This record gives sequence, C-alpha cells and structure tokens, in this order.
Amino acid sequence: MAPMSHAPDAPADVHTVELQPQGWRFDAPADQTLLLAALDHGLRLPHSCRNGTCRACIARVISGRIEHRIEWPGLSREEKDEGWILPCVACARSDVVLDQPQAVNLFDVPPPPGASSKGA
Repeated sequence: MAPMSHAPDAPADVHTVELQPQGWRFDAPADQTLLLAALDHGLRLPHSCRNGTCRACIARVISGRIEHRIEWPGLSREEKDEGWILPCVACARSDVVLDQPQAVNLFDVPPPPGASSKGA
C-alpha cells in the first residue's frame, strides 16, 4: 500500500491576507477564521458575536476565495454575490485581499485624546 501524501496532523495551508486601504498583510491558516488570524497578528477587525449573526465584521473581498464555516451566515444572497463576507466565520481558500477600512493595527495605535507625548 502506498503511503499517504500528507499526515492528518500536517500543518494547514497558509494564505496571505491583505487589508485595504491600509495595505497591512497577515498570514491566515486555512483552518482559522480571518478574524482570529488578523487578531493573532495584531490587527483588529470590527467584531462582536464571532458566530456570523451580528454583521459587525462585514467586509468585501476584492480578490481571492474564502469559505464560510457556516452554511448561511448573516448575509443576503445579493451581498454574497457582491463579495461581502463575515470574517468571523470565513476562512481563506487562497490569498485574499479584503476591503476593511475600519481595521486597526494594535501595535500602531495613537495615544488617546488628551495624552501628551512630550515630557512635563
């Protein structure tokens, strides 16, 4: 019998995700949602429920392929046809470019209003 081409515990495929308009990039394992992969890389996408119902994370795919973990997330057929996805329940199936202007780089956050960067 021929050996299997990959072991069940082999590392998952990893795809590159780019957030527009910022141009930030991160790696997204095929078995991890885009939301969690972004958070793992210090990039916060809008989110709340993490189960595809609240729509807080809605983003549009500019290019690439994703697959939702649930059969019918909180999107209309028209929204899906227009490329809208819910990153909290979407996994990359290729390199992806997302339009998500509300993303925040957690490592590049400006000081809160009223905070002074100058010494006293």
